[in-house]
Amino acid sequence: MDGVEADPYSFADSVWVDATPHRVYDVVSDVTRHGEWSEFTRSCEWEDATSAVVGAHFTGHNSRPGRDWSTRSEVVAATPGQEFAWEVRDGFVRWGFTMAPDGGGTRLTESWEFRPAGRDFIRETYGEDGVTLRVDDAHSSIPTTLARIKQVIEG
Repeated sequence: MDGVEADPYSFADSVWVDATPHRVYDVVSDVTRHGEWSEFTRSCEWEDATSAVVGAHFTGHNSRPGRDWSTRSEVVAATPGQEFAWEVRDGFVRWGFTMAPDGGGTRLTESWEFRPAGRDFIRETYGEDGVTLRVDDAHSSIPTTLARIKQVIEG
């Protein structure tokens, strides 16, 4: 894995997975499985769809020590074998996965962007420490999430 940081409010990391891009997409675009690999997401369910399509909404239930919360997200990219992405709370945060063929497998990249509206909301609700916590959580959890997805897919 090789993390890339453009600024503190965006982060991406990648892992090689021994599977086709379409197989990887099928797994990561199934939001009902995100609790299997995410450090903070416990479960997700579709609200108005049964699979990933642009415009579909899902609710994610999250937990970290001292806090449980749920978020509503909208799928903003759903291209089989290439990209699956969603925005949390009308664009507060953008999360996504991209897949690219790589040496008989797939280079899976997870990205995160903490947008100004999201930072402002967290700052107003939890203070600057809340913003720092979100940044630290994303930077530490993405490599773990990717490792777990790799393990789930490769079995």
